[in-house]
Amino acid sequence: MSRFPLLPATSLVAAALVLAACNKADDNPPPAAAAAAAEQTVVEANAGAISAADFAERVKVLSSDEFGGRAPGSAGEEKTVAWLEEQFRSLGLKPGNGESYFQDVPMVETTADESTKLKLQVAGKPRQLAFGSDMVIGTRSGKTRVDINDSDLVFVGYGVNAPELDWNDYAGVDVKGKTVVMFINDPGFHTDDPELFEGKRMTYYGRWTYKYEEAARQGAAAALIIHDSDGASYGWDVVKNSWSGPQFDLAAADDPEPRLPAQGWITADVARSLLADTGQDLDELYTAANKPGFKAIPLDASMTVDLTSTVTTKSSKNVMALLPGSSRPDEAIVYMAHWDHLGDHREEATDPTVDTIYNGAIDNATGVAGILAIAQAFVAQEPAPERSVLFLAVTLEESGLLGSKYYVAHPSIPLDKTVAVINIDAMSVAGPSRDMTVVGKGSSELEDILGRHTDAQGRTLTAEATPESGFYFRSDHFNFAKAGVPALYASGGEDLVDGGIEAGKAAARDYGLNRYHQPGDEFDPDWNLQGVVQDLQALYGVGRDLASNDQWPNWYEGNAFRAAREAMMQKNPQ
Repeated sequence: MSRFPLLPATSLVAAALVLAACNKADDNPPPAAAAAAAEQTVVEANAGAISAADFAERVKVLSSDEFGGRAPGSAGEEKTVAWLEEQFRSLGLKPGNGESYFQDVPMVETTADESTKLKLQVAGKPRQLAFGSDMVIGTRSGKTRVDINDSDLVFVGYGVNAPELDWNDYAGVDVKGKTVVMFINDPGFHTDDPELFEGKRMTYYGRWTYKYEEAARQGAAAALIIHDSDGASYGWDVVKNSWSGPQFDLAAADDPEPRLPAQGWITADVARSLLADTGQDLDELYTAANKPGFKAIPLDASMTVDLTSTVTTKSSKNVMALLPGSSRPDEAIVYMAHWDHLGDHREEATDPTVDTIYNGAIDNATGVAGILAIAQAFVAQEPAPERSVLFLAVTLEESGLLGSKYYVAHPSIPLDKTVAVINIDAMSVAGPSRDMTVVGKGSSELEDILGRHTDAQGRTLTAEATPESGFYFRSDHFNFAKAGVPALYASGGEDLVDGGIEAGKAAARDYGLNRYHQPGDEFDPDWNLQGVVQDLQALYGVGRDLASNDQWPNWYEGNAFRAAREAMMQKNPQ
């Protein structure tokens, strides 16, 4: 990646305005366009508080080894939340949870014994799978010991029960007490069939979280997902790193979703060999499982596992700060980012020279630095916002979006008074782009507002390049969306000013292979942050508009979350 100087905020604002001007096809725009450009100038003037240097310093501090990878419940959490409180106080923001900057999130920490073996009987022959190299397994039951004996294996395709799509992989089979084996992603993905589900674009049915929940609803004793890098959108190392060490959950009383006694993943190679030994072919099953009317297949195999875990009840913290509105303080726009990452894995290291700290610089010190930069812009804004603005740094995102799930169940601002949520997660540091990516594009009217600001920057809004990755379901805005609150998740685009789409793809590929959920996700002083500043200015503009008018944006017609929002608002009309 080329090295670019960090420009002061005023230069970046000027550059953005010049870029916008250069992209205008008409030197004499119509009055409406001129008014929009003037309004954008005001937004960017207020956004002058968004500084690349401040952003870089915050990311550098938060992702330093001193914070130990920011694992919930660790010493790294204590330093992180204290630092966040200090940052919010220094900006002059008020506590966001009554008199406190903190919201306690009860959690259960479970650490599986990594010497655990999965013992299989496959066509009458014994076989063992080792933790890490062949499989990963854990429990969300809160029990220190889970003992499963001779549980029959059943292949259930994609493990999907979607009545509205006339699809049920569990039809005609009783899996109570059994172990279900399934593919990751949706029907249609592996055969590139646009007629099934949403083709390459992952739905919630494709997420591993859904698959375990549905297996629990069906009464299974355990569930194993067959990993493949394309379907999961990440390699086996990500699975292994994410599932080793402490795993966190909300207490069962705070989570209505059903839970399995045991759940895990197996590698593609293990799956291919295992299925072959039962007389099945993995490739043929990919074809069969993608056909409507697929029927689950009992396998000539059973599983026994004696899973012991260390279980500790703890709590973690969401951190939140409020800028009260000048005239409608009961209505709020929420800016959100998760502060947690994967911690320090030194206890698992066999080589003392190996880096074991998962610093999480891009994921997601950048998002936290982003909401702080936007907070700084709002504090500097004249006139002050009429609606309140809540800045929410949530915990336990890496453990299944748990901090945001808890907040949605216990909001400090009622959800029917929450105008919109803007989520920042893993910002692009590859430089300015000609586009801005909206994850889940085509979802809500927030995109129309964002589009006005990117238009003024001379940029276009685009959908994510890999909709099969299911990023819409992998970040904290999703919990707000499920509850009905319009939520926007947008970040830097793929069409880079320096290098175009190929350079953007290369940067994304490099991050996915070498940094994502790995110790290599560290701060780099050579990052080009011009694009970050543009992104933050645009996202600030969305909140500024909403905080200065009486608009209540909704989901687009036909969106699955619109009904929940409308029902919410009908109970409490504005």
